[in-house]
Amino acid sequence: MFEKYIDSYKYEMIRELQKIISVRSVSEDCDDENNMPFGKKANEALVQFLELADRLGFRTKNVDGYCGYAEFGKGEELIGIIGHLDVVPEGEGWSYPPFSGTVQDGKIYGRGAIDDKGPVISSLYAMKAVMSYVEDNNLSLNKRVRLIVGLDEETDWKCIEYYKEHEEIPSVSFSPDADFPCIYAEKGVLTEHVEMDYAEFLGSSSGKIVIESIDDDDNKVNVVPKFCRCVLKLDTDAINQVEALRVLEDLYDGDFLVSDSSDFELSCIGNDRLEITSYGVQAHAAHPDMGVNAISNLLVLLYRFFQIYDVQVPLLSFFGKNIGTDFTGDLCGISCEDESGNLTLNVGQLKFDDNKMTIGLNIRVPVFTDLKKVHSDIEMLVSNYSYLKVLEPVFMEPLYISKDNDLVKTLCGVYNEVTGSNEEPIAIGGATFARAFPNCVSFGANLPGQKDMCHQTDEFITVDNLILACEVYARAIKKLVL
Repeated sequence: MFEKYIDSYKYEMIRELQKIISVRSVSEDCDDENNMPFGKKANEALVQFLELADRLGFRTKNVDGYCGYAEFGKGEELIGIIGHLDVVPEGEGWSYPPFSGTVQDGKIYGRGAIDDKGPVISSLYAMKAVMSYVEDNNLSLNKRVRLIVGLDEETDWKCIEYYKEHEEIPSVSFSPDADFPCIYAEKGVLTEHVEMDYAEFLGSSSGKIVIESIDDDDNKVNVVPKFCRCVLKLDTDAINQVEALRVLEDLYDGDFLVSDSSDFELSCIGNDRLEITSYGVQAHAAHPDMGVNAISNLLVLLYRFFQIYDVQVPLLSFFGKNIGTDFTGDLCGISCEDESGNLTLNVGQLKFDDNKMTIGLNIRVPVFTDLKKVHSDIEMLVSNYSYLKVLEPVFMEPLYISKDNDLVKTLCGVYNEVTGSNEEPIAIGGATFARAFPNCVSFGANLPGQKDMCHQTDEFITVDNLILACEVYARAIKKLVL
């Protein structure tokens, strides 16, 4: 039905995806006087998308720099597709430049390739295919289709909140920002920050070992961190620097090995400081098992090191006893599961500013578990430690739509029809824009059984996946509008 249209766009789609991948559209919190509330690069990606949509014949609108949309069709009812053009920072260790859109062995590499620039481009060309099909067959539409693109989905969702305040809400929608065949449930998300007043603590401690600086490379809390560095200052009257370095090496190499995947660089600075750098493997916070957490490994090493010298830092003690390298929440008593899966806990940030040391936690909570109860349990644990407090949490309520919902059945049916499969709707730990609107679910573009490359080094989408998703989206749009 749409094959001839999509096949004619194939190489254009690839080129346009490469072009938009080349924009490092990491969202920044900026002054919106120039209609760039998320920074120049995020705005550049939006402008590029809207110019492409204009060339393809869509009606477009830049919504004050917060978001934009491309639309076709006529009628009062609006069908929505909701994606995003912002990306998480690229990190290090890529096989190809992360903003090159390199095509190799049938894969398009780059930050945003699967999350979410590839699916957005696929959706745009699916709309073009439907629009061309309607025109070629002299059909008339009594509905409109609108592809809405946000610019800070990876952070605070201010873009979609602005859209909801100023623009029309679709009657039914899908978000191409997760997995096929269709998502019926998304876990709740709880973001917690546990803060320690380090200056006040030092006033009552011996000062044998002082944490001087911490650098987590500005990691986002919803990303498994691949880097963290700490500098310790030693009281050399009490601790010999060379012996302390040897203790760290023994902890790393010996019976106290943090984990099989730990990787550290340990060194002396001057005659009274130690530098510890922890390396991990980046992954999406919804899948902490797919990464190696550099912050968790560093904190466990520090906890054990400080214990040896009988220096009790409350934040390290809290972490070592209640979190450690466990990402299930079992150590701190919050583990749970239901049909949407297990609770997962990602240690995504470690900050040291203004004599305050803070750990950021991103917790994905099964849909039938009360987020406030999980928060309360964490507060109770923290209350057992001096100088610690839990900052104001951020709650993102779960999404749950019955598998028997018409939208879920329609989208899942379209995917199975195109692929000749018999897949069932699934639940995920990710948080997509599907939560933003009523009667909205996530729909693609990861394929069943495919490794989720979101937020990972060497993120990619295969060319075959890009084209298949376009076909699926085109048929889904047709089902929803004709």
